[in-house]
Amino acid sequence: MAKTKGKIGVTSENIFPIIKKFLYSEHEIFLRELVSNAVDATQKLKTLAIAGDFKGELKDPRIFISVNKKKRTITISDHGIGMTADEVKRYINQIAFSSAGDFLEKYKNDANAIIGHFGLGFYSAFMVSEKVEVITKSYQEDAEAVRWECEGSPQYKMETTEKENYGTDVILHLDKDSDNFLEKTKITELLNKYCKFLPIPIVFGKKTEWKDGKEQETEEDNVINNTEPAWVKKPADLKEEDYNEFYKELYPMNFDEPLFNIHLNVDFPFNLTGILYFPKIKSNIDIQRNKIQLYCNQVYVTDSVEGIVPEFLTLLHGVIDSPDIPLNVSRSYLQGDPNVKKISAHITKKVADRLNDLFKENRENFEKKWDDLKMFIEYGMITEEKFYEKAEKFFLLKNTDGKYFTLEEYKKLVETEQTDKDKQLIYLYASDVDSQYSYIKAAKEKAYDVLLFDGQLDMHFINHIESKFENQRFLRVDSDIIDNLIRKDEKIDAKLGEVEQQHVRIIFEGVLPEDSRYIASTANMRPEDMPVLITNDEFMRRMKDMSKMGTGTNFYRDMPDSLRLVVNTNHPIVIKISEESEKKLAAKLNKLEEEAIPLRAERDELNEKLKDKKDEEISQEDKDKRDNINKKIREISDKKSVILKESGKKNKLVNQLFDLALLSNNMLKGESLNSFVKRSLDLLEK
Repeated sequence: MAKTKGKIGVTSENIFPIIKKFLYSEHEIFLRELVSNAVDATQKLKTLAIAGDFKGELKDPRIFISVNKKKRTITISDHGIGMTADEVKRYINQIAFSSAGDFLEKYKNDANAIIGHFGLGFYSAFMVSEKVEVITKSYQEDAEAVRWECEGSPQYKMETTEKENYGTDVILHLDKDSDNFLEKTKITELLNKYCKFLPIPIVFGKKTEWKDGKEQETEEDNVINNTEPAWVKKPADLKEEDYNEFYKELYPMNFDEPLFNIHLNVDFPFNLTGILYFPKIKSNIDIQRNKIQLYCNQVYVTDSVEGIVPEFLTLLHGVIDSPDIPLNVSRSYLQGDPNVKKISAHITKKVADRLNDLFKENRENFEKKWDDLKMFIEYGMITEEKFYEKAEKFFLLKNTDGKYFTLEEYKKLVETEQTDKDKQLIYLYASDVDSQYSYIKAAKEKAYDVLLFDGQLDMHFINHIESKFENQRFLRVDSDIIDNLIRKDEKIDAKLGEVEQQHVRIIFEGVLPEDSRYIASTANMRPEDMPVLITNDEFMRRMKDMSKMGTGTNFYRDMPDSLRLVVNTNHPIVIKISEESEKKLAAKLNKLEEEAIPLRAERDELNEKLKDKKDEEISQEDKDKRDNINKKIREISDKKSVILKESGKKNKLVNQLFDLALLSNNMLKGESLNSFVKRSLDLLEK
């Protein structure tokens, strides 16, 4: 063939700048595309041989990658199908005219996996090269070798040349901005990332060994890929240790073994293979994402698979391989397609079915793994309705005694005792067994059961399932006194009068911090119950917890805790404090009460006079008189409160009971804890 010059068939003179900058999301993708083309060429020749259209000798099927730092070149060589001059003109000079499409149409019944779809992969070479050479020779008998050269413009050169064997060499002359691709470590990194499981052996240099204290090359070729990864094999041919070994191959830096796996193997109505692993999920969900690797016929595409699998499944690890997932030219982002939805739904179903099978086949083993599985399953139930419907059967609730129940089992367990007077079933739960021990104990003394929800997603999960339950609520065991959490018709009589209870409440207000987040209240509890409790409002705490996870508003996240100091007015110590305080403060309080009695009488008389009058009918004199009386009564009340609060602030028992309540909630620290210890010693000495 005579040496020729020509123009590459493109529709725009600007195609090469577009290729160089925008065609692919990352420049490193060039190596994946060129090696994939070499794999295609090798697979095609194998297919021709199987079909009887190639009767020659199959040469070494391996693909060789070499780097020459002095010449600034990277060469990708194969012994594949090669190209004739006409094929070079058609498939290289005509951008986006992929040879794979023609080949697949002709050999659709025999073809092995052919990677290329768009015919643009070759041109990724120009993202890193100032010049690209192709030396190729077709497998066809008497074919002439062809050399093609282009310097990143629509102009090219093509001529006959000498080449001993069929196949193709692609030689990249790197540009000045691509020095990093001349480093052995960089090429090794890219081959391991993109070509680790290609079906044709990929050779890059020689294997090395440590000898005489340094790394030395051996004579053995360095094959970087596993051509038969576990997911392309039949499940019947694999043992559990094979799956675990493959997991280590995928994630060499993860030293935890997976909990179990799911082997995907579907050929209708779409093609899908792969292995998904359930890892031991850590507390930080984001660390776990981007662990499922997407492949197209064993070519790595991406580890961002949110478009293919539901969001909750991104917590899984493993591999998905499908030629039916539509990709754009960069193979880095998914295009909308019905197949993707079908694949997503299938994977969700397979995961749910696998979990259900594990639960039914060996519940004891399933319960042992539950704490590692719970976050994943909760995430799925919150975000995927179809998964929720299936997971209801195997989702487990764990109580503070470490026992497990399905949702249905637990409802049957507690509905008799824990249904309140309004016919609402109350599920009690704790988030920390140690810090909420006294509240759990109080619940158990009432024959109630307490669940344990101590996970990162538990608040979201509770909100989600609560919305699906009719007449059922979840309440944390420390969000109120137990009799208020599950209200029954029974009533506990008060041992203190109304005035004494009011005085006790104000006395305990005296020990609350000045910037208090607390509201003090009294309750008629059993004498053997705790004298003082600190409760945390359920609604406000939930909103704050969810805000910390990023799903609530900043309004709740930045608000202080809504805490209530509950004083048990039937406890002997509280009664003692009340009696001693009333006796000690009687003179001061009685004097103020004497001042208040005539004022209240005057107020009652005035109110009786004005009760049938509208506001506009009341004279300004009477309004002023009423306001003045109320002001004086409030001032007396405020003086009483100051006396009672000062009494509480100085009372060691009151301080001790408040600190004990803080201590039981793990809220007593620093200087306050030190003061508590000293006061305890003082009280013990008496």
